[in-house]
Amino acid sequence: MAGRRPTMSDIARRVGVSRVAVSYALNGRPGVSDDLRERVREVAEELGFTAHRAAVAMHGAAADIVGLVLHRTSAELRSEVFRRQFIAGLQMELYARGFGLALQFVEDLAEEVAIYRRWHAERRVDGVVLCDLRVDDPRLAAVLDLGLPAVVAGGSGELPGLANLSTDEHAAAGKIAGYLAALGHRRIARVSGPAELAHTGARTGALEATGLLEVATVPADYTGEAAAQATRRILSAPARPTAIVYDNDLMALAGLGVAAEMHIAVPHDVSILAWEDSPLCQLVHPALTVLQRNITDYGMRTAGLLFELLDGHPPRSVRYGNAVLVVRDSTAGTTRSG
Repeated sequence: MAGRRPTMSDIARRVGVSRVAVSYALNGRPGVSDDLRERVREVAEELGFTAHRAAVAMHGAAADIVGLVLHRTSAELRSEVFRRQFIAGLQMELYARGFGLALQFVEDLAEEVAIYRRWHAERRVDGVVLCDLRVDDPRLAAVLDLGLPAVVAGGSGELPGLANLSTDEHAAAGKIAGYLAALGHRRIARVSGPAELAHTGARTGALEATGLLEVATVPADYTGEAAAQATRRILSAPARPTAIVYDNDLMALAGLGVAAEMHIAVPHDVSILAWEDSPLCQLVHPALTVLQRNITDYGMRTAGLLFELLDGHPPRSVRYGNAVLVVRDSTAGTTRSG
C-alpha cells in the first residue's frame, strides 16, 4: 500500500472478510459480530484508514447500492442488446462486491437530476453510473455539486472530479474506414445515433479524420423505425452510396430489411456495416459485418472505476479500446464507382 491511501478492500484482505462486512462494521450496521467489528476497527486504525468523505457526508453509513438512470422505456431496453449487456456487466461486478443496483427510467435530463437529488437526500445510493453523455451535459455539474460519487460510461476525455470509462472511437473509426476503403468504397452514408449525444459527434469527427472516405451522416435515434426511414431516403437518392454504416445493430438490421424490400442486393449493390454487434447480426441473411466489443466487460470495468472512488481513490479517466472488426457477408468490394 506504499504511496496510496488504504481502502476498505485492504482492511477486508487483512481481516479475511468481505468488503461489505468491513462497511457494516465501520458504519455501525447490524450483521456482524461485536468481535469482528472490533477487529475491523483495530485494523483500520493500524492502516490509517479514513472513510471516503463524500460517502460519509452523504450517508453516514453505506447503502451498498449503485444507481443507474436511463432515458428509455423498459420496452426499448428489451430491444437494446448493448444496454442489456452493459447492465449485466455492472451487476456482475456489483454482486461480487455485495452491492445492489437501483435502476430507474426517465423521460428527460431534468427528471434524472431530480432523482439524483432525491437519492442523495434519502441516502439511497453510494454512487451512480451516468450513461449517454450529452454535449454540455448538465448532469456532470449536478452530481459534483451534490458530492455524489459518479462514473461516466462514455465521453472522450477527462472529466474533472468524475471517473470516466470512454470508448476509443478514433480506433474504431479507423478500422471501419480502412476496411471499406480497401474494398474500393469512397462515398458512404452513416446512420447515426442522436446528434446531442457526445459519442455521436466523436464518431463523426473520427470518421472524417481518417481522410479515407466521403461520409454523409444522417441522424437517427437508435430505433429500427428511424433507421428504416433514413435508409429509404439514402437508397432512393439519385447518387446512392456504395456502403452504409449504422451506429448500432438494431438500425443495421432495419436497414437490411429496407434494402430487401427495395430489391437492392446486399452486398452486391450496397454494403452494410454495424458499429455494434448482437446475436441477430449473425442470424440474418446476409450476416452483418460488425464492430464487436465485450460490452459485459465494459460494464464490469465501469463499476470497478466507481468502486475505486468509493474506496477513497481519486477519479480516473480510462480509455477502453477493444473493438474488433468482424467481417461477415454484408460487405464486399464495390462494383460501381462511389
